[in-house]
Amino acid sequence: MPGPARPTPFTDLLRQHAIELTELDPEAPLEDLEPLRDLIGDARVVALGENSHFIDEFAALRERLLRFLVERCGFTLLAFEYGFAEALPLDAWARGEGSEDSLAGHLAGTIPIGVEAPLRRIRRYNRTAAAPVRFAGLDVPAAGGSLRPALAPVIDHLRRVDPETVPAAERALRLADRFAGGSAAVAAPAWARLTTAEQDDLTATLARLLLRFRALEPLYAERGGRPGYDLALRLLEGACHADHGFRAMAELFAGEGLPGDTSARDSYLAGSLLWHLERSAPGTRVVLAAHNAHLQTVPISFDGRLTGIPMGRCLRDALGDDYLAIGLTAVTGHTADMPRDESAPFGFTVAATALAAPEPGSVEAAFAGAGLGSGTHLADLRPLRGRAADPPDRIRLQGSYLHTPVVAAYDAMLCTGGSTVTRGLGAL
Repeated sequence: MPGPARPTPFTDLLRQHAIELTELDPEAPLEDLEPLRDLIGDARVVALGENSHFIDEFAALRERLLRFLVERCGFTLLAFEYGFAEALPLDAWARGEGSEDSLAGHLAGTIPIGVEAPLRRIRRYNRTAAAPVRFAGLDVPAAGGSLRPALAPVIDHLRRVDPETVPAAERALRLADRFAGGSAAVAAPAWARLTTAEQDDLTATLARLLLRFRALEPLYAERGGRPGYDLALRLLEGACHADHGFRAMAELFAGEGLPGDTSARDSYLAGSLLWHLERSAPGTRVVLAAHNAHLQTVPISFDGRLTGIPMGRCLRDALGDDYLAIGLTAVTGHTADMPRDESAPFGFTVAATALAAPEPGSVEAAFAGAGLGSGTHLADLRPLRGRAADPPDRIRLQGSYLHTPVVAAYDAMLCTGGSTVTRGLGAL
């Protein structure tokens, strides 16, 4: 087991550029967050991460930072690691449509990754806000588990603008429904049990539909309106990216596949955020909530093999310094490991796993070595780049570590002394 973290030249620098956050409760006064205003500057997209889903402290901190960024800094769009298609009714709900109780129906059958509390917060805020906060999902449908949330509205659109293509789209949906599940962890192995001909038919049909959408853009936009065309195209692109994900995930589970082949999902996440930005009012600023591994700005590799290009890298390329990535991690406590179980609704169970002492070389060990291992601290990492010979080369990823140049991968790091797995999630 690793020994206690020790001070290093890097930890000395880290201590100089860290501030303490004295509150964890989202409802607490916000004064301790005021230094965040200088850290984010004029950034248009502020991304808030987490090293694991299903952690109480991470959810509370992200909701608290969301409140600060909305109430004091004028952010008006919350973008979430959540299905692009499934988020459309949630945006309407956040702006006052439907009853308070109807949210449960919208969220039924989706992975509970912390969407409910922020949605309820912005709905309350929007009752009196001069500038309402919108909600946007960025992800492929059903976390890569089903094409139906994206394809069903595409088919409805095609009935209006190009009815001759509806039979092909309906055939693709029937085929996709045969292996659909709550996430890619269910759908990918079920997809692998289709025949090769069926797999290829689905991919080819979706590709032909997408190319036809693009080729007939003037006609489709004339018949169905520009907003309807843009939305249907984005939904169809989501179905195509998800279909690619079935193949990539199945090959990954089998120990095969091309390097970086899982990048299609992150490409869609990034593209969806840019899609929403392009259609938002000038000056719109975005709070983006997703897993650390989606937010980081350098490629992700395991055992020296490229796994994927994350959303954060795509957004940094597109937005430059207008994109700010804040990672979130913990020194001690428990994390939510997710052992695969195809019989579970989402293809995994949640297991609370005690965290060992931070490994040497980890950003968690750096915080502990700097005397910042208890309480909650936010450190600006940008001034540390190139100033120390021993920067951290790994960050917690649930119960393990992702080896990555942390100071290059994130602009800031939020570290809490302990983490607690949300109760009642074992079987989801």
